[in-house]
Amino acid sequence: MNREGALRAFNHRNYRILFPASVLSNIGTWAQRIAQDWLVLELTGSAQLLGLVTALQFLPSLLLSLYGGVLADRFDKRTLLMLTNIGAGVGSLVMGLLVVTGVVQIWHVALLAFVVGVFSALDAPVRTSFNSELVGKSDIPSAISLNSANFNAGRLIGPAASGLLIVLFGTGVSFIINSLTYVVVVIALSMMQREKLFIEAKPDTSAKLKQAVQYVLRHREMKLVMIAVFFATTFGLNFQIFMAVMATKEFGLGPAEFGLLGSILAVGSFTGVLVSARLEHLRVPKFVMAGGIMFGMLLTIAAWMPNYGSFAAILPILGGVALLTLISANSYVQTNSDPKLRGRVMGIYLLIFMGGTPIGSPLIGLFAEAVGIRWAIFACGVVVLIASSIIYFLLVRNPGQDPITEGLPVIPEPNVQ
Repeated sequence: MNREGALRAFNHRNYRILFPASVLSNIGTWAQRIAQDWLVLELTGSAQLLGLVTALQFLPSLLLSLYGGVLADRFDKRTLLMLTNIGAGVGSLVMGLLVVTGVVQIWHVALLAFVVGVFSALDAPVRTSFNSELVGKSDIPSAISLNSANFNAGRLIGPAASGLLIVLFGTGVSFIINSLTYVVVVIALSMMQREKLFIEAKPDTSAKLKQAVQYVLRHREMKLVMIAVFFATTFGLNFQIFMAVMATKEFGLGPAEFGLLGSILAVGSFTGVLVSARLEHLRVPKFVMAGGIMFGMLLTIAAWMPNYGSFAAILPILGGVALLTLISANSYVQTNSDPKLRGRVMGIYLLIFMGGTPIGSPLIGLFAEAVGIRWAIFACGVVVLIASSIIYFLLVRNPGQDPITEGLPVIPEPNVQ
């Protein structure tokens, strides 16, 4: 089997086994996210509490992503992924059973969102750094594009399916279905052939987080890319809150229309993935900053769309630009990381990618309650726009200097031999 270009990751048997299982898992994850958001609104009707539950779901990313990266460099990644998928599956199943038995309360939702978030936080850096073992370093860009397509296929199908399931059966079924998709992933992982994995560096039981932190701090462009990602994700990637509150509070619509917004957003994201697959040469820091600037501008426009139709129409553009930007950032960091440090570096990246959500989501929910969701979206767009513009200026000004760590004492490069 010989595939070229964007599909070349499929040349690897282990990747082909995991890919369809990941599709099902992503569909289930997005279905659960929509069900969870709707359940919170059903139980409380509060945008502020929705923001709080979202924060609790992603708080483990702030606390554990770095540790997940250390685990990825210390232990067998495939075994770790089996454990994290089992844990998340059990959490989803318990949530579903609480809902279908009619005993669910808001504290159940908050607690189990946190529990599933713990396993997701540990899973993410392991799964991300596992790409290099599945396909080898030369095919990492292909794997990242295909994984993004996979993720957004889930986003395309999951929200709309969840909206329909909520109308027909309530929110509980989406949680139970998602729990079953984790079982499929565990089975796929168990079917892989270890001898066909590309293991560049053996697990290092003495791996230290400090080595990766020093490594990132001394690589200027990687550091600036991560800072840009922090602002784009913390303030811009709050579509769960934006769409839920716009659908219910601004447009007075129900779960089906809310779920449809998620699928419409995914159309643009999926398109962005396809475009990105043909633009591997643009996966560089300047492109990341330019994408952030455009993303911020689009958010400020989306805030003032007058009706459901116009708001839905701009979502695909937002999704496409966001994915082009983030795929470029992810590819740049992965392909420019030392293999011995890749798990820990990706742990830092994912901390920055997801870790700002526990800070941003409650603030955005509170701000939306106080001044309205439109002003909240507009303010987020302005923050992303200004931050990306400043970082772009720092990137192109005096390329040989580092305006952030210039003047600090030199820390020797970590010994990773």
